[in-house]
Amino acid sequence: MKSLYKALLGNEFIDTNDTVEIINPFTRSAVTKVTICDEKIYKNAIEIAKEAQKKYIRLPQYERSLVLLRVSEEILKVRENLARIITLESGKPIKDSRAEVDRAAIVFRTAFSIAEEERGEFISLEKSHASKRHFGIVKRVPLGVGIGITPFNFPLNLVAHKIAPALLSGNAIIIKPALRTPVSALMLADILNSCGLYSGMLSVLPARSLTVEKVLKESEDIRFLSFTGSANVGWYLKSLVPKKKVVLELGGNAGVYIDSECDVDFAAKRCVYGAFAFSGQICISVQRIFVYHSIFDKFLNKFLQATSELKLGDPLSEHVDIGPMIDVENTERVLDWIEEAKKGGARVLTGGEVEDNILKPTVITDSKPEMKINSSEVFGPVVTIEKVGSFEEGIEMINNSIFGLQAGVFTNNLNKAFYAYENIEVGGVIINDVPTFRSDNMPYGGVKESGFGREGVRYAAEELTEPKLMVVNLNV
Repeated sequence: MKSLYKALLGNEFIDTNDTVEIINPFTRSAVTKVTICDEKIYKNAIEIAKEAQKKYIRLPQYERSLVLLRVSEEILKVRENLARIITLESGKPIKDSRAEVDRAAIVFRTAFSIAEEERGEFISLEKSHASKRHFGIVKRVPLGVGIGITPFNFPLNLVAHKIAPALLSGNAIIIKPALRTPVSALMLADILNSCGLYSGMLSVLPARSLTVEKVLKESEDIRFLSFTGSANVGWYLKSLVPKKKVVLELGGNAGVYIDSECDVDFAAKRCVYGAFAFSGQICISVQRIFVYHSIFDKFLNKFLQATSELKLGDPLSEHVDIGPMIDVENTERVLDWIEEAKKGGARVLTGGEVEDNILKPTVITDSKPEMKINSSEVFGPVVTIEKVGSFEEGIEMINNSIFGLQAGVFTNNLNKAFYAYENIEVGGVIINDVPTFRSDNMPYGGVKESGFGREGVRYAAEELTEPKLMVVNLNV
């Protein structure tokens, strides 16, 4: 890594007198520094973006879309370097970082495919004598300039999920990446510039939260906010900008039901992956598992066995499954929540300890719904597994949450699958897989405290546009 990564303002990388150190979560040592931007720089970026966006939307569609395709191709050319940077700044195991790079390339390729499709709508308006020989043409028009705020856990792919739909739909965007993991975003910005992105359509400006809050609140030229992160922060930011378009992709405490009519071996292995991938620091990590009573012991034993086979260690190692959490503070928070559960009568079956800066995968049972490990978003390698007496009780327990992002149901009974789909209060119900499943083209988002609006390239692009109608009267 370089010793300093500069912010991108329009098409120019700039330095300031303010920097922040980026800490490797495994070694807990600094690996680089990144430029920090102030309010003045953000205001400058907004002015640059306003002028660029007006010209960008007049470009032929093929010119705009070819840039998206080139970005996808260039990401894969530097796959190993990007993966290594993701691991160094986030602590994500290298094999998972490679998968994240691949997904980011898919996001831009998907955006290119959508851009190549014919869009628009013709509407006959002849619904009465008064509208005889009238028809309408509808197209979607961009909102203008927006801000995208991204979290640390997918520092490349979730940035791609802000940039690609914005450019696809004709919007300029300013990215405020997580200060723990901004390097991946700046690397992606460099790729976009090298692929011929129209100057000014993208800025990537690492900044402190108060800077962005002030800009959001005061700037009338910011037309939308696309935020991915914690529920508390997301809802707070929305309260600052009640008249702007806001898309919130927030957290969850994803639940899974294990039915007696399912492949228990497969369900246990997938749930171990869903619970502990990237040390549980995924908003759709498996956090609560409800198992039909007759197969509870069988499932639990297989789950514990698969958990014991996970390899912990240096995330740069090819064979490591579990690395460190993002920082000491969050590790200690999760340990406190585990201790609270133990004092309330819950049993820790494995894990609950830190070794070499890594919190071991933790499995808990005999927990209560009101405990933090169930009622809040743990965002760590912790899962609770509880017995239920019926399918309906399992669905009810999944719904016993303030969140509603995704849920998983393992069953081979088609009627139960559709019952779950119709009755679980989430944005996505995943049948015979974990809620941690996400394909980058599917509509992705939640209900209740998990936010509103949808990501997934096509759906995000729709969120960032408005339908505009032209009516034609053929009577003249």
